[in-house]
Amino acid sequence: MDALRSAIQPITHNLPGPIRDLGESIIGDACYKALLLDVDVENTACLKLAISKALGIGIVGASSVVKVPQIVKLARSQSADGVSFLAYLLETSSYLISLAYNVRNAFPFSTYGETALVLGQNVVITVLVLNYSGRASMAALFVAALATSVVTLFSESVLDMQNLRYLQAGAGVLGVASKVPQILAIWQQGGTGQLSAYTVFNYLLGSLTRIFTTMQEVDDKLILYGFVSGFALNLVLALQMVYYWNGPSTKTKGKQKAVPVQAASSSATTTSTPKKGPTTRRRG
Repeated sequence: MDALRSAIQPITHNLPGPIRDLGESIIGDACYKALLLDVDVENTACLKLAISKALGIGIVGASSVVKVPQIVKLARSQSADGVSFLAYLLETSSYLISLAYNVRNAFPFSTYGETALVLGQNVVITVLVLNYSGRASMAALFVAALATSVVTLFSESVLDMQNLRYLQAGAGVLGVASKVPQILAIWQQGGTGQLSAYTVFNYLLGSLTRIFTTMQEVDDKLILYGFVSGFALNLVLALQMVYYWNGPSTKTKGKQKAVPVQAASSSATTTSTPKKGPTTRRRG
């Protein structure tokens, strides 16, 4: 360990000022000194904090594109098959409340930053699902309701912290409930349709990581229980994705069966005995 410390310290003691300031702002002066200047890897408290911060920043970075594959898949297919509008409506509502709760409590951005990024992508997906389902007017209503909710949740003069805390408790339930319609939609259709595997598995890993970061940095049981229950249902979605991998949905199977019947009926028409035309032969 002494050899490792003597090899690393010349580097960590001569880091550029901006990098040093960034490190101190992320893990604090005490942990920066313990881990980087003193290279004290036996300091478990600071080590856990550093791991939590790294995971949190990683989640925030990954969340900037986590639902882009889902958006692309919807846009290319111009179909909302297999994607539940109700699931996204509930999840968007849950994320908006959680974002307001975290911001107004001044929790570290690394513990909730992905909420804002995923929220924006959820809004795009919800609008696409409504448009491709023939409900464009409802999409406009959804955006207007969302804007009103933002003003209400982030304004202390409109909504006090005690009521926001009650809403956060409800947001945990909404977050869990948002997975149920999607799970049921996959089960009823017998396939995942346009649901993105990348998004599903990223959610699974993200919710598991958030359990660790919340335990390390945020002393709030409401948020922790929300991530635990969310992980359980994300696991169900991931298992469904594996089970129905490359399998056509019930709707697709129905279309495939309809084609041979149509072809058979058309071939039967063409091979039927033609009617006899009038003869020009004279009688008697």
